[in-house]
Amino acid sequence: MYRKITQGWLKHIDFIVLDLLCLHVAFVFAYMVRHGFQNPYAIEDYRAIAIIFTMTDLLLLVFFSRLSDVLKRGFRKEFTTTLVHTVLLAITVSFYMFSVQSGETYSRVFYYTMIAVYFCLTLPVRLGWKVVLRKNPIRDRNVLFLIVTSKNARQVVESVLQNSHGLYQIPGMAVVDLDMRGKEIDGVPVAACREDVVEYLKREWVDEVLVAAPNTEELYQTLIEMGLIVHIRLEGLRRYAEQTQTVEYLGGNMVLTYSLGSVTLGQAFAKRTIDILGGLIGCLLTGLLYVVIAPFIYIRSPGPIFFAQTRVGRNGKKFKMYKFRSMYPDAESRKAEIAAACGLDGQMMFKYEEDPRIIGSRVLPDGTYRKGIGNFIRDLSLDEFPQFFNVLKGDMSLVGTRPPTVDEWEKYEAHHRARMSIRPGITGLWQVSGRSNITDFEEVVELDRKYISGWSLWLDLKILLKTVGVVFRREGAM
Repeated sequence: MYRKITQGWLKHIDFIVLDLLCLHVAFVFAYMVRHGFQNPYAIEDYRAIAIIFTMTDLLLLVFFSRLSDVLKRGFRKEFTTTLVHTVLLAITVSFYMFSVQSGETYSRVFYYTMIAVYFCLTLPVRLGWKVVLRKNPIRDRNVLFLIVTSKNARQVVESVLQNSHGLYQIPGMAVVDLDMRGKEIDGVPVAACREDVVEYLKREWVDEVLVAAPNTEELYQTLIEMGLIVHIRLEGLRRYAEQTQTVEYLGGNMVLTYSLGSVTLGQAFAKRTIDILGGLIGCLLTGLLYVVIAPFIYIRSPGPIFFAQTRVGRNGKKFKMYKFRSMYPDAESRKAEIAAACGLDGQMMFKYEEDPRIIGSRVLPDGTYRKGIGNFIRDLSLDEFPQFFNVLKGDMSLVGTRPPTVDEWEKYEAHHRARMSIRPGITGLWQVSGRSNITDFEEVVELDRKYISGWSLWLDLKILLKTVGVVFRREGAM
């Protein structure tokens, strides 16, 4: 799975908002100290510098990871970090004013007062908000599963709960030296033992695993191959291919963390920003397509225009994926029948070019398969457009791995799970690699692992551009 070097910009959005609020309170206060009770935003020059301060502050907070591990920092560390951030903010804005020769426009009293007040505000606000979060964790916490022994289980649970600063929720644990299934340790249920822990983790929604048990190398090797973020106590460890290794603290335990890939806070922010922008544009295009496509779908097959199907997303989280309906309403109930008739029963992915469930398609008396409006929609990938709504919701990304259906997911072996360690995407590497019609699922998994371990914003951009090219080639071939 992707191991974000920080907890991710979305997990710190509250700190970002509070920091920007402190910045603008300091801005208004400093202006009033120098110029009296007036609205500084009504003045063009001060409105401009307010925008520069805001953008600079965001740049430092998000792309330079100034909020990295913010919940783990004590007073001394927070004081130093906030002071450095304030100085960097002042230097960056000063350099801007020097570059555009606008320094004489603003009073030095205003400038120095604002910087000082900003520091004096944001430090106690950060410290106070951390106290609130630790007492009342309201953020979207990662799901952490524990693998322990009967002797250290209680100590590990207490350590994680007391030292994780509200970043994790623990739905269960596995005790590897005794069968304690059905029991609870400090309120955490024992959900598995050594024999069935892999099967449990294949099916349940888990983001990360802490292995705090000896003689479990074969077990955690399997978990690493599944694409989970795996934290292991530093004992008897070795390097695994494709895996990023990071030494860190988790709930008071020093661990060596394995992950299939890693991203910085800035990279995660940039990818999500691109997803949101792309999702907005895609939803607009979906609305326009609806006006054109909906009548054709309804005339040939009365029923709903959109089709919602349960898919499996990141780390096993189920969600509803939306499409323009290109098949008859009974398509799902006929899937098993068609698969058996075509000899595709048991396949990891169901792909059948001459699918009779597609709207308007039919088999002629001579055995020729004639395409219909549903084939046209699918060949041009028009049915995929409603998934931009899933992108906006955060269930999917523009680029990722194909989200499997529930029945496909239930057939996965342990190493197949790695492909679902990131948000699934509307398009992906294997779709544009020239091998989108492959039937070997292992090849799909290999391409997905290649994408995850080698991810970059540039790779996403190339895949998006290639996707457009693939769609146009399909249109030209029709």
